[in-house]
Order: sequence, then C-alpha cells, then structure tokens
Amino acid sequence: MIRSITQKKSPEEIERLLQGLNRIFIIGCGTCTTLTRTGGEPEVKDLKKELAEKGKLITGTTVVPVACDNLTRDFLNEYGEQINQSDTLLITSCAFGVQTIARQLKKMVVPGLDTLFIGKETAFGTYDEICTQCGTCIIGETGGICPVTNCHKGLVNGPCGGTNHGKCEIDVNKDCVWTLIYNRLDELGRLESMKKYQKPRNHLGEPRPGKMKME
Repeated sequence: MIRSITQKKSPEEIERLLQGLNRIFIIGCGTCTTLTRTGGEPEVKDLKKELAEKGKLITGTTVVPVACDNLTRDFLNEYGEQINQSDTLLITSCAFGVQTIARQLKKMVVPGLDTLFIGKETAFGTYDEICTQCGTCIIGETGGICPVTNCHKGLVNGPCGGTNHGKCEIDVNKDCVWTLIYNRLDELGRLESMKKYQKPRNHLGEPRPGKMKME
C-alpha cells in the first residue's frame, strides 16, 4: 500500500508552535498516519495527555477518515462547537491533509508531523521511498525500476564507478540499483535500453508552486 510517510515533530517544536495558544482541538487521520502509527487514534490520545500535562486545554479530539479529502469539512461539522472554542487545530496528518483542513476551516492550524516522502511498507514498521515525484520519469527504459529514488546519487545513467560486486558504495548493505536494472533488462531481453544516454536531471526543478491545466 502506498502512503505518505511522516514522523512526529519533537515535543519541543510542538510546544514552540503552540506558544500562546492554550485551547487546542486535535485532529488525526484515519489513513496514512494511522497506518504508519504517527497520527491515528493512539497517537492523538497520547498527544492529548501530553499537552494537558503542560497546561493546555483540549477542547476536543477526533480522527477524520481521510484528512486530505474535501469531504473532511462535512465530517468536522459534528465538532463545530468544540472547534470554535479552540485557539488552534493541531493536526497529525500529512502536509496535504493539514493544508486541506486549513482551506476548509477558518482556524489557525499547527502540524504535529513532518511529511517525509511517498513510500510503501516493505517490512513491519519499515518504509521505503518509491517516488520523489521528480516529473521526469524514465522507468519505461529502466525496467520499471526508478534510479532517481533508489540510487543514493540519483543517477539517471549508471552505474557509477563506486559500485562493488553489485552493492552501493554509500551503503554496502544495499543493492546497486543499476545492477538491479541491468538484471531486470537482461531478463526482459532489453539490455539495449541501458545504452541510451539520459539527459542530466535539472536539479533546479520547475518554478514553484507546481501547476497543471488539463486541456
């Protein structure tokens, strides 16, 4: 399952962000942050306890089904009075969820988490990044394996000179992605694809914020 990977902000940072804000309504998310155990029901409960011990008044808590969904506002209407009584909303969702709720409610919002990347669970409690959303996807020529995400150097032409017996020079416990690409293309009878020179990546990227209009 693909999800936004997040980590909890430190108690010190949350305390700083909540400085001068004493009435808090806490909102968790029932999808990604529940699955990664960073912002679901147990984490919201713990956060409520921690803040109450520091003298904050918690006007209410909830875990919305999907924080980044436009229907979230309808779900939160049930907590309208508790939300109105608060100085701010402390939200334990990915950044997209925080921004979605901020657009829907006229309330100060504070994120309780840092959003790291889009990834998948590869073992219990272990998440690997699968896409950097670079906008220049070449996996059609690399056997469906992304070198930008999986190579520590983000090389689009590889391998580098440091690879050793199929392992990465930066992390010797990690398979060199270009070895994996070679083996994959070999299995598919498409090794010729590795001879194609890929243009260097534009690390400056496109002007922000990104925007696309479908014609």
